[in-house]
Amino acid sequence: MVKGIKHKVTLNNGTEMPVFGLGVWKSEAGTETENAVTWALETGYIHIDTASLYKNEDSVGKAVKESGIPREQLFITTKVWNTDQGYKSTLKAFDDSLEKLGMDYVDLYLIHWPNGDLSVKTWKALEEIHSQGRSKAIGVSNFMVSHLDEFLPHCNVKPAVNQVEFHPYLQLRELQSFCQTNGIQLEAWAPIMKGHVSEVKELIEIGEKYGKTPPQVTIRWELQLGVITIPKSVRQHRIVENADVFDFELSATDMEVIASLEKNYRYGMDPYNFDF
Repeated sequence: MVKGIKHKVTLNNGTEMPVFGLGVWKSEAGTETENAVTWALETGYIHIDTASLYKNEDSVGKAVKESGIPREQLFITTKVWNTDQGYKSTLKAFDDSLEKLGMDYVDLYLIHWPNGDLSVKTWKALEEIHSQGRSKAIGVSNFMVSHLDEFLPHCNVKPAVNQVEFHPYLQLRELQSFCQTNGIQLEAWAPIMKGHVSEVKELIEIGEKYGKTPPQVTIRWELQLGVITIPKSVRQHRIVENADVFDFELSATDMEVIASLEKNYRYGMDPYNFDF
């Protein structure tokens, strides 16, 4: 049972990771990101997810520093972008991310997208970073089962997390099962379908039963599945609303209704077919 905004799960290397957080994809650097992170931290969030691609690591770092919350009480994720993949280039990219964040370490460092043999070289850099204690845990993002099948035999340290697009229209059951079997924590990006869950009749109806919005119902569904979720917003009332999911529990019947919404539909890029 997920008991609150600070609830954590233990990853395969013993690191504790909050099950809920704020994503800052497409949050503009400067005031927009700083405000979003500040509002989230004021609401009780302790988990912030960024990436070098987002160009707002410095804004995340500034908001974290100005919050006055001790660094060790927070969980910060960032990611290495595709153009920086490779052993030496990843080590440099990680140093650049730390400098922008103004931090000595991150809690989770991810390979942003699968890139064949180059990702294996990138992983060796992540393993070195992890061994130095500069990232408490390391993992991957957007890796499907076939990517993991090719990748895992080359890993001395198993990925702790796999962050993927995941929501009612894209439930990735094969990947869910694979990650569970292999001790890899699944994490959802675009967890509320970029806001489109508010248009889904079944989610509206379930929400009316609990006095909750479709985004709140969806976030709760993901948490009950054991999937870490990081909804993005830059609006204060949405940031607060997204976190108001810890005072109810979806019934088994409602969980089944949401499971029936699967469409294998993506709002983001396909990990099997992208060109960046």
